[in-house]
Amino acid sequence: MTPLTALQELFESEAMGRDYGERISIRAHMLQCAELAMAQGMGDALAAAALLHDIGWGLIAMQGGEGTEGHQHIAADLLRPLFGPAVAEPIRLHVAAKRYLVATRPDYGARLSECSRETLAVQGGPFSPDECAAFEARDHFRAAVALRYLDDTGKALAEPTSRFTDYLPLLRRLMQSDGRV
Repeated sequence: MTPLTALQELFESEAMGRDYGERISIRAHMLQCAELAMAQGMGDALAAAALLHDIGWGLIAMQGGEGTEGHQHIAADLLRPLFGPAVAEPIRLHVAAKRYLVATRPDYGARLSECSRETLAVQGGPFSPDECAAFEARDHFRAAVALRYLDDTGKALAEPTSRFTDYLPLLRRLMQSDGRV
């Protein structure tokens, strides 16, 4: 089985069909995020990051775990060898981006869903000024913030119009050129 086939199976698994505290499934949420990235012309890497940013939740569930602690790192570690840092690092940083935005944009926290406000507390709350400065200095900072906004927006109750298979050409283009398609 190729890595891309394994990723598709995970994406389409029962674990990704569960809700995640919002009123839609993790899978539908990620598809909506990818659709938004494509509609806004954010580029292939950010569209792939949007499509896969919460795939770590599925891995945690499939291994019998509970909760979402560290899901961003699990996903980034899985995806970096396949797609490189342009996809993996915004995923790794999308939780930190929420903490950054709450600290730096006064209106941002009020727009968060109830679930996102609850997880913010578990994730450490707003960044301190020093943490904000360190976050701004990181590679992929801007992409992580863009992904965070997609993450906050991709929660409509309507079914997504796309499927994972619609993104296979994009994912193949992004895969590292070592023949593992």
